[in-house]
Amino acid sequence: MIRPRLRPLLGVLVAAAVVGTAASAIALSTAPGPSTSTVGGAFVQPTASAAPSVSATGQERRPAATVPGATRVGTRPPVVDHGPRSGNRVALTFDADMTDAMLQNLRTGRVKSYANLRILDLLEREQVPATFFLTGKWVERYPDLTRRIADNPRFELANHTYGHAAYTGNCYDLPRVPPKGMTGDAAKTFEVIEPYGGRQTRYFRFPGLCHDAAALAALAPLGVTVVDGDVVSGDPFATAWEPIVRAVLDNVRPGSVVIMHVTEANARMTDEALPRILAGLRERGLVPAALSEVLAAG
Repeated sequence: MIRPRLRPLLGVLVAAAVVGTAASAIALSTAPGPSTSTVGGAFVQPTASAAPSVSATGQERRPAATVPGATRVGTRPPVVDHGPRSGNRVALTFDADMTDAMLQNLRTGRVKSYANLRILDLLEREQVPATFFLTGKWVERYPDLTRRIADNPRFELANHTYGHAAYTGNCYDLPRVPPKGMTGDAAKTFEVIEPYGGRQTRYFRFPGLCHDAAALAALAPLGVTVVDGDVVSGDPFATAWEPIVRAVLDNVRPGSVVIMHVTEANARMTDEALPRILAGLRERGLVPAALSEVLAAG
């Protein structure tokens, strides 16, 4: 479910992703599900110990109780778009999309890279925390970069599905994961990411932020928290850095979750915008922090 006023933007972004030339669409989240805890509209990090979850092969897995985003298995996962509005922390999140069409673009040489190394260089140089929502196919294509992300103690790793296919039947023409395959698709992605270690989470983001009751129910066996976001950067297809910077700085607030992309060919101006965004956050007294810290603040 997507808020109506953002459907035109999502329609443009996701339609291009279908042919392998766009990053994932972005929008504000739907209202939190029944299992979400809120205080003044801000998400409160679940405190229940994580129960066993189901792997892609149907085997029981038990995530550590301390893994950020872990929720009680068997209940509808909470859906959040920001943390508490107190304090001064904000979360910078970067989606790493990879579809079959994008892989084909790489194989044929039509696209050089869907990994923006300049973003990683800047975050590392400035020691900026960030959270990366990784598709399983991106991880498989860029194992060395995934290891680089995992080895940085300021970075968190989260789940953005295996191949950026939709979990609903009406998600801007994205290919759809069969309903019976949704649990396995998300579980497989966690399994692909897990061997890299680092700051693993149980955060999950839907492609296009398209989710309904059936999609959320499919995630219940995995004990996750669904994270949308409240600040849309608009970095896919941007031809200049200025609109990206304005989109972020005009809307960011304490507790915000900013959605950007690390997929170079699909978001060419993100690395140009990022230093200006960081400078603007400093001027506003806002401090980037890991997603888990932003959601748990207060």
